[in-house]
Amino acid sequence: MEKQLEQRLETLEMMLMHHEETIERLSQELHKQQAENSLLSNTLEVMQSKLQTLSLSLMASEADETPPPHY
Repeated sequence: MEKQLEQRLETLEMMLMHHEETIERLSQELHKQQAENSLLSNTLEVMQSKLQTLSLSLMASEADETPPPHY
């Protein structure tokens, strides 16, 4: 009976160790993903700003527009 309890305890300890390792790996991966997400978010903001600046610079003012041929 004691041998059986000892074996069960050993099994539980092994499972706990495995779960702790898994949690640590997941925590590290989550940290990496958060850093990458932050970098991508910053990059997106820069690209949006550049795109808006570019699109504004490509628009001609009404004074610069030539009238259509039927005028």
